[in-house]
Formats: sequence, C-alpha cells, structure tokens
Amino acid sequence: MDLLRFSTAGSVDDGKSTLIGRLLFDSKSIFEDQLEAVKGASRNRTAGEVDLSLLTDGLRAEREQGITIDVAYRYFATPVRKFIIADTPGHEQYTRNMATGASTADLAIILIDARKGVLPQSRRHTAISAMLGIPHLVVAVNKMDLVGWSQDVFDKIRQDYLEFAKSVGAKEPVFIPLSALEGGNVVDRAAETPWYEGPTLLQHLETVEVGETEVAAPFRFPVQLVIRPDLDFRGFAGRIATGSVKVGDQLEVLASGRTSRVKRIHTLDGDLQEAHFPQSVTILLEDEIDISRGDLLVKHGEAPNQVREFEADIVWMDHQPLRTNRPYFLQIGSRLVRAQVSKIVYRRDIVSLEKMDAEELNLNDIARIRIRAAQPVALDAYDTFRQTGAFLLIDPETNQSSGSGMIASDQPLELRNVVWSASQVDRTAREIRNGHKGGVLWFTGLSGSGKSAVARAVEAKLFGRGAQTYLLDGDNLRHGLNQDLGFAPGDRTENLRRAAELAKILADAGFVVLASFISPLESDRAQIRRIVGDADYKEIFVSTPVEECEKRDPKGLYARARAGEIPQFTGISAPYETPKAADLVLPTHQWTIEKSVAAVLELLDKKSVHPGGEVDGAGEGI
Repeated sequence: MDLLRFSTAGSVDDGKSTLIGRLLFDSKSIFEDQLEAVKGASRNRTAGEVDLSLLTDGLRAEREQGITIDVAYRYFATPVRKFIIADTPGHEQYTRNMATGASTADLAIILIDARKGVLPQSRRHTAISAMLGIPHLVVAVNKMDLVGWSQDVFDKIRQDYLEFAKSVGAKEPVFIPLSALEGGNVVDRAAETPWYEGPTLLQHLETVEVGETEVAAPFRFPVQLVIRPDLDFRGFAGRIATGSVKVGDQLEVLASGRTSRVKRIHTLDGDLQEAHFPQSVTILLEDEIDISRGDLLVKHGEAPNQVREFEADIVWMDHQPLRTNRPYFLQIGSRLVRAQVSKIVYRRDIVSLEKMDAEELNLNDIARIRIRAAQPVALDAYDTFRQTGAFLLIDPETNQSSGSGMIASDQPLELRNVVWSASQVDRTAREIRNGHKGGVLWFTGLSGSGKSAVARAVEAKLFGRGAQTYLLDGDNLRHGLNQDLGFAPGDRTENLRRAAELAKILADAGFVVLASFISPLESDRAQIRRIVGDADYKEIFVSTPVEECEKRDPKGLYARARAGEIPQFTGISAPYETPKAADLVLPTHQWTIEKSVAAVLELLDKKSVHPGGEVDGAGEGI
C-alpha cells in the first residue's frame, strides 16, 4: 500500500480536530483504551457526547482551551492506503505551526465553517498551501448540518473560495459538504445531500493519486551521509528527492561539477538495478571523487543552475523580525551555507491580496524576498521540485528556524541569466598542489598605521616559503576594478564589497590573500566576513593610534584633511570603529615590522597553513 500525507487547515473552530477524530472513529482506527480515555475527558467538557477532537488535541492547554496549538500527527490505515495526518492549528498566532505541518503534505484539507464562509485565516492557509506547492487541495465545508445542508450556502462558499484561490495560484480544489460532528460525507454518505454527487472525504483520500510528478521529474539526490566501512566500500547515502536512477547512469556532483557512473545501488535488502522516489539508498560510483554531506547528485546534463542570489516566497516563523543584511544560515536539503536577505521585494496582505512595501517581516508574515548566499547553491524552483526547492532560514544566534521558504519559479531577468560555472578543478585539488590552504588575511586600520607595510612583508615571507599569495591594496583596486567609485559612504561600502568578492575568488583558487583596506565600519567588516566566510577569514587590526599615524602621514593625507581639502577623512572628520573581535592585533607603533610579521606567521601556523608541506584538512580554510 502507498502512503498519503495530508494536513488540515483553516480558521479557528472550523472543526479540524473533530474532523480528524471522526475519520479515525468511523474508519475504526482507534484502540479501545484511546476511546475510553477520550470518553473520560469528554465528560469534563460536554454532556453525554464524545468529543472526538480530543483524539488529536493532546496538550493540556489545548484541552483546557478547546483549541489546537501544536501540530498533532496521527497515523491510520484502510484496506486501500496508509495515511499520516497533520492536524494543524487555526489561530493566527500559530500560523507557523500550520506551515510546518503542511510542508510535507501531499494533500491539504481546508475547512470552512458553513455559517461563517471564507475567513481571513482560511485565506492565509490557502495562500500558504499554494506557496508550499501542495499537489492536491480539498475544501471541506463543515457544519453543514447547522445550515440545514443548504446547497445555496455551499455553492456561495464555493464561488467565493474559487475567486480567491485563483488569485493566489492554488491548485483546483475538490469541494465536499460535510458534518464532522455527525459524520455526514466524512466516511459514510449523508442522506441530506442528494444534490451532491461527489465522493465522501475518505473515498477521495483513498483514490487521489500521489507521487506521480516526483517520479517523472529529473533525478535529485541530496547526500546525507558518506559511508566508508572499509577500503572497498565508499557509498553516498540519502533519500531520492525526485526522479529515478539506475546502474550505469552518469551522475554529476554539485557544486564541483565532477562526473562518474553509478557502480552499485545498495539497500539493506540488497542491491538494486534501479531506484526511484522516494526510496532511501546508498549509491556507489565507479570513480573516487570528493563528495560530502550537502552535495547534490544529478544526472549529467540535467543539472540545475547554480547561483548565489535568488528570489523566494517565505513564511516568517520567528518572533524576532526579519531584517535585511542580517546574517542567517540557509539550509537547502542537507546543505548549510551562510546567507543574508538583501531585499524584501514585497509583503502580501492576505485579506486585500495587495503587494505591500516592507522594511522588515514579523511573525506569520508572507512575503517575496531576495537572498544572497555566501556560496553557490543549486536553484530548483519549488513548484517543480518540492524537496530541493524548499529551504529554511536559521538564526545563527538562537539556532531557531526563522523562516520557511520556497524558491520562486519566476526569477527576475537579471538573476535568471546569471549562473555559477563550476570548474573541473576543485579547491581541494588546488590546495594539495600548493601544499597549503587558501584564505584571506584582512588588514584593517587607519591610513598610515602600517597595514600595507606589514602585508607586503608577510607576502614576501610566504612567497619565499613557496606559498601562492596575492596582495590586494585599496589604492590599487581604485586604479582599475573600482575606478568608477567615489568616496561617498555608499561607494566606500561597495568598494569593500567588491574587494571581498575578489578575495573570496582568490582564496577559492588556493591563494593566501593579504587584503589591506582601512575598512573603518564594523558593519562593512561584518559584510566582508559573511562574503568570504568564517573559515577563510582572519581579521588583523593594525592598532596604531591616530596621533602616530598623523606624525607618519606618508601620503600627506592628514595635512590635506586638516586643511579641509579631503572631507570625511577617517580619523579626522569620519569615525573609525575599533574591531571588537579581531583575530590578531598589531600595535605597529610599539612593534617592529619583523615582530608584526612573526605574529601573523604564528597565526597562520595555528591555522594549518604550511607552505611546502602536507595540507591538513584542505578545503576547510586557513
């Protein structure tokens, strides 16, 4: 038998928990002790009637208040199919729980109270179901017994709902009039609805087709674990997200772009010649290539675009607001990378359907955002690949899942045509050849502090050891790459962003990059760290005070700033924010160049940069 996962959703008191209880009761999927417990609890709330909602409302607070708070999962089976139900809350404050419960569903049941019609929370849950790309939608018009099983009421709700569902791109729903309390049209057909010729709810759940689109889709296999029990077995374990694979297929590894053919498909029950969604398997390849958790295996020629910036729809699930340019972790499948939200494109008002401007997102807001990742990620649109097109934004401070997102299929033109081109030579191979790791040493300090002098001396020492190095100097970049930028605050930030992106590319090529930039603002240095990545970035604060720098004044800049010729000069008319967590502090007004260079080299030695020697953990940064 196959498995159908479905969720309930809708406004508060629409009868979601009672409907699930009725399904379990009438399909004889309740043990006697469970029923006795519910009968006992019902006596505290009702007079004589068994409160079937208690079968799913398990929390004490839920039973006391008569509401659903958390997602309750229940399992039952009929002779035709197995089912996993997610009973989700209707209150607006628990919308994030509804999104969580519905995220893995093949079908969503939207309940509507026949007396109240389509309510704002019914709309919100429908919009979320549409965003989640749930393949099948059922609109259960409940409490029809309280409106005399009126066909006119049912038809009016159907018309109102269809207008809204179309506007948010929801799937074509199936409408069923029912009474969860009395059981009409839930499992058994209601005699009061001769005008309704469709199936009962259970009949529809037993016959709806599931999984057909995932099997036919291109192959996607997120690697969860590398299994190496002995020297003769190296397998990559995971669950097939979409498509199928067979022995002999040529696969490509993202993001490295390396290819190999499938040698074996291993399972606990023995080897297979072919496997498909949603099987969990271990794939062995013919060639020894570097693959780790978080990589994605696809068939050669069917690889998605790899991008660092994309747009997505999101449900914000955190009490802390979403703010742009704040660091988050982006988790897609088993891959975790640093990212930030660069723009809130719009927030959607669920009642009016308007797309509204927003500076931040609050709990339960639904919006379109633009994300910039620190590393390229495989871009699969959620409406085609639910498994690899979904992601979480995780707060790095609290480790809480802050937002549940779906990659949009309608990417803006400026993003759609920009993809990451993977090299056949990966970073690990470059670092092994170099004999050391790549990374970025970012020297920050006032003009005249000695940043460039120390960076040049360190470069010479490393080069003498045989290391691949490169010095990035702020003035040098303004002669070419950044010659279009001025010295306004926005231009200065962009100057540093471009420098960080260039440093990241050079580090990926296996170079030790020595970057010398004043970079006076903590916010700019935080952005540089996010771009380069914590593992590759070491911040060195050259702490020479402004009085000493002004005495040195090698370029005559301080004198010109004092004369008013250079506005917003750092240390004179513009602030320098002292680094709070530098990896190394160099007081060059007290230390010689030689002592400063020795301190930098000692830092590198601690971080396993050994030019000319064995690379310890290549690919993990300096």
